[in-house]
Amino acid sequence: MIIINVKEGETIERALKRYKQKHRRIGVMNELRDRKHFSKPSVERRNEILKAKYKLKKLISVAP
Repeated sequence: MIIINVKEGETIERALKRYKQKHRRIGVMNELRDRKHFSKPSVERRNEILKAKYKLKKLISVAP
């Protein structure tokens, strides 16, 4: 559970903004999506490798 302490004099909008940032940073929704279905470790590893290759390809094409 994410706990946000509202500081004295802080608006609800600001506290909500801090909550959303914390929620995004710890990856709650990504974790829920990943747990919806089981994927084999070999498939996860293959996807990680393909993602790394894609990122490297993008990085090389951008660099002068």
